Amino acid sequence: MSDTDPKTLLKTDTKLAHAGRDPSSFHGFVNPPVVHASTVLFPDVETMRPGGQKYTYARRGNPTTDSLEEAVKELEGAEGVLLANSGLNAVSLAVLSCVKSGDHILITDTAYHPTRHFADTVLPKFGVEVDYYDPALGADIAALFKPNTTAVFTEAPGSLTFEMQDIPAIAQAAHAAGALVLMDNTWATPLFCQPLALGVDLSIQAGTKYIVGHSDAMLGTIAASERAWEGLHELHGAMGCHVAPDDVYLGLRGLRTLSVRLERHQRNTLDVLAWLRDQPVVAQIRYPGLDTDPGHAIWKRDFTGASGLCAFDFVAGTTRDQSNTFLNALKIFGLGYSWGGFESLAIPAKLKGSRSVTPVDESRCSIRLHIGLEDPEDLINDLSQALGKAFG
Repeated sequence: MSDTDPKTLLKTDTKLAHAGRDPSSFHGFVNPPVVHASTVLFPDVETMRPGGQKYTYARRGNPTTDSLEEAVKELEGAEGVLLANSGLNAVSLAVLSCVKSGDHILITDTAYHPTRHFADTVLPKFGVEVDYYDPALGADIAALFKPNTTAVFTEAPGSLTFEMQDIPAIAQAAHAAGALVLMDNTWATPLFCQPLALGVDLSIQAGTKYIVGHSDAMLGTIAASERAWEGLHELHGAMGCHVAPDDVYLGLRGLRTLSVRLERHQRNTLDVLAWLRDQPVVAQIRYPGLDTDPGHAIWKRDFTGASGLCAFDFVAGTTRDQSNTFLNALKIFGLGYSWGGFESLAIPAKLKGSRSVTPVDESRCSIRLHIGLEDPEDLINDLSQALGKAFG
């Protein structure tokens, strides 16, 4: 018989259904309990010594948080996973676990705007030097490393403009320079991309999006490789991080259906974009899952699927008033900044100030869409009537 852990042989859908659950530990109940707690009691003084029992204080975890961390750990193939109270909190914790005063970090120029804000306003106060890099560099990023470079932050695809990055090439260059690699993998989740298998050391998700999946909780996850785990675990504990058990439970509940939801998000998105690219007022669609996208080859090599987040540009000459009329006319698509839930959303993609080293046409009218779980025909009809009101 093989000594291989049978859990490692399970397919993804089976892991989603079973990871992080042990009904025998909770009287046979399928789902773990939602543990509301702060204080943990010890049977005696001797047990109060470090390591005397598994749980010592709820800030350091309880059966509810352990269940989600263990499930995500299995999905990510990680040394360990820790939770954060939002995606941005996960980003900031992951970054801070890799840098100290005097260090230098490279961040992709396409990073999520709140990530940039954190890097521009918080890191310099702690003496950390920040430089942004062209996401198209790949292995050429090696030329940007300094003796004090300790981390590279990637995001694929890029926020708002959806450029892909050659993550394995970046990781190889970073590791040769002794730097850790971080990746915001919220768009794909570990179901469609396995960052740690590509060489990433810290895989970050805004669990608020697809893990929770129902727009009713805030959550972040950080999955660490062996080389990054100790630093992350130490910082997470020192910062006193803890996610409320009700939010963790909502993340666990959402996780169980992640695969079927992502499959539907992808299918709906492809249907909607197939219609959208035939519209004369649409100049460009930004979605790596399309074979017309500039990043499609990298996506096809490193990813196994595409989610529901995409963007498109109106043709040159489109006015802000026309763009706003289009958005205001939408009836099924809501106007909201988040994404990943069951509902479809739209926002104007504000590109001004989003770059510092790579050019972007700030004059173009761009729309970001999240394609939800509604019937795609209804979504297409909603877009069609809104375009009609905006362009006549």
